[in-house]
Amino acid sequence: MIGNIDGPRMPPAAGGKPSSLVVLLHGYGSNGEDLISLAPYWAKALPNTQFVSPNAPEPVPMAPGGYQWFPISRLDPREVETGVARASGVLEKFIDRELERYQIAPDRMALVGFSQGTMMALHVGLRRPRLGAIVGFSGALPAAGKLKDEAKCKPPVLLVHGDQDEMIPITALFAAAEGLAAAEIGAQWHVSYGVPHSIGPDGLQLGGEFLRAALAGKLK
Repeated sequence: MIGNIDGPRMPPAAGGKPSSLVVLLHGYGSNGEDLISLAPYWAKALPNTQFVSPNAPEPVPMAPGGYQWFPISRLDPREVETGVARASGVLEKFIDRELERYQIAPDRMALVGFSQGTMMALHVGLRRPRLGAIVGFSGALPAAGKLKDEAKCKPPVLLVHGDQDEMIPITALFAAAEGLAAAEIGAQWHVSYGVPHSIGPDGLQLGGEFLRAALAGKLK
């Protein structure tokens, strides 16, 4: 039985009560401290935003301080689909708690994922009734064939992927975009040239600009 999750936070740079929320979902073997490091880069564009980056629910064996949303040995679509479905409940509960904690409307919240965190953001976010935006770095779209029937919202989506990604190949970006389009969900996408399995400066800048516009209601 997976319990509650939590992780590091960064309050609004402008101080006071936040008017929006960004939940950062880390990749396999990483942790919330890793992805919360994006928040200072985006604070100027999102001065009234609360950032939070929960640790995934399961420790990674032989990786001190590393967590996983689900075990994965290879990018088998069936393993990924089973994994995201199993982990979705704990993430849903965390999101609901955070919205209540900060009294934020669901369409003023964005999910940002990296790698396995992107898989979680797309799977969970698109199956919620309302959501402000999804930004996914270096990830993939799980259960694409079921998405059209299961999707409950169509938020603005941005996908960013490095063309030198050795962990999740760039083809996953195009497959995700096609899967979203088949479910009648539009997505912007960007290839970061020369970037491996990480977030390049161009992706960081685009992510911040996209979140600012989406959470201001300019991308509906």
